[in-house]
Amino acid sequence: MNAKTSNKSVIDTLNTDKAYLIETAWEVCNQVGGIYTVIRSKAQAISEKWGNNYCVLGPYLSPEVYNEFEATDNLKGPIGRVVERMRESGFEVYYGRWLVAGKPHAVLINPYSIFSQLDSIRYKLWDHHEIPTNTDDDMVNKVIAFGELTRIFFHELEKETKKEKKNIIAHFHEWMAGTAIPEMRKENCSSRIIFTTHATILGRYLAMNKPPFYNNLPYYKWLDEAKHFNIETQAHVERAAAHGAHVFSTVSEVTSRECNKLIGREPDIILPNGLNIEKFATAHEFQVVHNEHKKKIHQVVMGHFFPSYSFDLDNTIYFFTSGRYEYSNKGFDMTLEALARLNWKMQKEQINKTVVMFIVTKRPYNNINPRVLQSQVLLDKIDETCEIIQKQIGDRLFLESTMNKDGKLPNLNEFIPEYWKLRLRRTLQSWKSSELPVVVTHDLQEPSKDEILNFLDHSRLVNNAHDRVKIIYHPDFISATSPINKLEYDQFVRGCHLGIFPSYYEPWGYTPLECMARGIPAITSDLSGFGDYIIKTIPNSGESGIYVVERSHQTFEESSEQLSNFLLDFVRMTRGERIRQRYRVENLSGDFDWKNLSVFYDRAYNLSLI
Repeated sequence: MNAKTSNKSVIDTLNTDKAYLIETAWEVCNQVGGIYTVIRSKAQAISEKWGNNYCVLGPYLSPEVYNEFEATDNLKGPIGRVVERMRESGFEVYYGRWLVAGKPHAVLINPYSIFSQLDSIRYKLWDHHEIPTNTDDDMVNKVIAFGELTRIFFHELEKETKKEKKNIIAHFHEWMAGTAIPEMRKENCSSRIIFTTHATILGRYLAMNKPPFYNNLPYYKWLDEAKHFNIETQAHVERAAAHGAHVFSTVSEVTSRECNKLIGREPDIILPNGLNIEKFATAHEFQVVHNEHKKKIHQVVMGHFFPSYSFDLDNTIYFFTSGRYEYSNKGFDMTLEALARLNWKMQKEQINKTVVMFIVTKRPYNNINPRVLQSQVLLDKIDETCEIIQKQIGDRLFLESTMNKDGKLPNLNEFIPEYWKLRLRRTLQSWKSSELPVVVTHDLQEPSKDEILNFLDHSRLVNNAHDRVKIIYHPDFISATSPINKLEYDQFVRGCHLGIFPSYYEPWGYTPLECMARGIPAITSDLSGFGDYIIKTIPNSGESGIYVVERSHQTFEESSEQLSNFLLDFVRMTRGERIRQRYRVENLSGDFDWKNLSVFYDRAYNLSLI
């Protein structure tokens, strides 16, 4: 049965009293990438629907898991009894609650507790399923050990639930959790298996290393490419899991086409990703919150640029992009090209505004640039001195004004002690610089090999005073503990005006969706799963603050020009127009709440039971 052609015939409502749902992923209580966000963010919506019949299953990899996991020895119910039996067999298994919204039941299994059987596990994978394994790869060893323990867990759970006559729906995410599937099917397990790939393992490698990925997609030979990238085990496991599942799914139509070519099975159903929108709610009106955090970004920008030259902060717009450093896949190359064009267009049209673009991505560095650090330290001293002077002036101004008989304003300059005048003057002189503001905030380990820096240098987008577009390249996570930004990432995003994410390879893409939830307009591309979904579900999305760059049927040059025009149109907006767009995009985010999108998961679970 092909679910893609029969979704409408599958009942959306699901009788959760007659089944257990076990969701298995390597990223349960283990923040590695996007799958952690998917499972964590939808836990509340799924828990409200399934109650005690829902449980997540993942690996126990370190004691740090207790930051978000609460263990219990109250081993009641079928799952508790399975945990108890596995412990009696000598396996290290933990049972408790995942401390996220919804607090779902969680089982964590230590893969090292079965490492003594690795040889037999590898033999079985090869003998039964022709899956080769690399004995020197520690990650692969942990994954296949976890897979065997997962198989044992489901085998024991099936025995427990046989008396209750309840179904088990076993939902696996990605190849790291999928190694149990081939053997479970060989044993003719009664669990109904769903396997979701969020991005094919080969797709990630090919898109990054062998462009143009989509043009060449029909011609790749999966096994040759897997051997080339030394990911043969991973590719074999992924294919075996996809072909062994009763229901195979992925997160977008974009990735569905990739699965068909690289895995050899078309997904039965698409499971789009959502968010727990309530998590992004603010105690105050989000426009007020935007202004509060924008003031903090003003401080960062003043410290970075004002020692060299200044510009009108009330007439400044903040753009940003963030994500893993994948120069082409994440669309950094197109973003930079569009910014260079925007800089030229703004100068040509004499647009009296400034754009500050933040590029946030993790890169190896030695330390924070001393100039950047010193500038922020001195700015803090200037701020501290001005507050002291302001307090002194305020107190004396009030007193002198009330005592003045002729109603004349007093001479404010006389209120400032010479010491504070001198201190302010000296600090300002130390702060000022004749050099251009730096582009990157940290000293990179290999700056000559950094593609972002090379492009900026080649295009001469290097923070000249006459440039309308300025760049702050921040090769580290945004954190309030940093001495140069003093903002949490959430605060930083809320203080910006626009997020830019024109990805080339992006199976879904959470960053623009998270912008929406924070009331910040964003740009995505039709090659991302999120962008493709927007095109199909929200007509004229640009009017609501979600712009989609067409990359699937345009050249790089054409798409870059389209992106630069999106940016130019945004810059031309009045403050009132930007505020109204923020309200529209925030209202639109409700469509992506898990309470609405979990219906797709209901369809998948119903489909598995047919």
